[in-house]
Amino acid sequence: MKEKNLSVVVYCASSEEIDEIYIHAAVRLGQLLAEKGIACINGAGRQGLMGALNDSVIRFGGKVKGVIPRFMVDAGWCHNGLDETVITETIHERKAYMARSAGAVIALPGGMGTLEELAEILTWKQLGLYKNSVILLNINGYYDFLLQFFEKMMEEKFMNTGYREMWKIATTPDEAVEFLENPEI
Repeated sequence: MKEKNLSVVVYCASSEEIDEIYIHAAVRLGQLLAEKGIACINGAGRQGLMGALNDSVIRFGGKVKGVIPRFMVDAGWCHNGLDETVITETIHERKAYMARSAGAVIALPGGMGTLEELAEILTWKQLGLYKNSVILLNINGYYDFLLQFFEKMMEEKFMNTGYREMWKIATTPDEAVEFLENPEI
């Protein structure tokens, strides 16, 4: 590993009604991050992929920092076993804090919140405000339609084809971590 204190922000779902293939991917990613000494930063959730990821990082001896708005803490959505929990007043503060903290970003499958976070970090990358790796963990072809939409944007000239370099596509947690450790590949 080239960087001693590498950290990664992981965007992912908090839904509990998802296929086990996604849960297994989150657990494996958490294990790999812990084993490689890569700190995990996420939305501090206790359920769904976020909960599975957090539980896995902790179980395998890794470090997890959660960033969560106060209203989500009040709703009982916060994981209580994290190494550090940062409570913000708004979602916007949460996202900005996470982006500033990110040595890289991995997007596991997720819903509207994950899509919104991914779109924002890619926009920041397009504008030169974020310079680190963005990795889509395309488990079970989850992001295939989004990637087709990106291609349509380029085909219709809404996005420059050079922006295709803004993200990397991994199909396994192992491949995603390989991209983290070797950003030049």
